[in-house]
Amino acid sequence: MLLEEGSLAGADILSPASVALMTSDQLGPDIHPIISPGEMLLGVPGYTFGLGVMVRNQPGIPGVPASVGEFMRAGYAGTFFWVDPAENLVCVMMMQLPTPQRVWYRREIKDLVYQAIVE
Repeated sequence: MLLEEGSLAGADILSPASVALMTSDQLGPDIHPIISPGEMLLGVPGYTFGLGVMVRNQPGIPGVPASVGEFMRAGYAGTFFWVDPAENLVCVMMMQLPTPQRVWYRREIKDLVYQAIVE
């Protein structure tokens, strides 16, 4: 649904404007969090917060594969999903690992998924 800008099986669940608002930078240049969203979930900089999701706002900086505009959400014990509209990609990872190792697994699954993309 989020990849399709709010549509699911032909039915409009959210407006495209709502999805665009959710997946855009809501912090702006004047808000400087102590730890960035990317550092919390993936151990890398280069992300900001949208409404309910973390959004990649810089190319190259994070050091993990993805496109600018990618957005994601993660749970405390390791669950994780991301949507990359530029690659037409959605990935959901379900795991229960409430330790710092969950960051390593999130980065590893991103690496493996992007390595598997064939143009």
